[in-house]
Amino acid sequence: MNPNEALITKFYTAFANADAKTMCECYHPKIHFVDPAFGLLKEEQVSDMWKMLILKSKGNIKIEFSDIKADDFTGRAKWIATYNFSKTNRNVINRISAEFTFQDGLIIKHIDSFDVYKWSKQAFGVTGYLLGWTGFFQKKIQEQALLSLKKFQETK
Repeated sequence: MNPNEALITKFYTAFANADAKTMCECYHPKIHFVDPAFGLLKEEQVSDMWKMLILKSKGNIKIEFSDIKADDFTGRAKWIATYNFSKTNRNVINRISAEFTFQDGLIIKHIDSFDVYKWSKQAFGVTGYLLGWTGFFQKKIQEQALLSLKKFQETK
């Protein structure tokens, strides 16, 4: 296992243990994170997002990871998050592909990709089934995620 594969393993092991502090130590101070739920987050926003998600899960999130591959510059992994979505208390099993870019021995870019329609059907039931595929609904998901993050940051 090369150092960047070890870094990715450290990140997801910390996530599985609800250890946001260690997760955030894996990130470069200039981190850029992108995913379908939050869009683009930068620097402190990224760490705050993980802290918020772990706090909201109240210990009821299961993280599994696999297929970690990395070289000196880039890496990738697959991971699965199983949890109850806080807004609806519906069970979600989200399968995610992650891509990483490294700088100075840390993750400087992290992109998570997943099927928003599959996620929204699980998280919102019939509403997600009927509307989850639309750009309008996906934009609303992102707006709500960013609003939650902003409220979390205001309480720190």
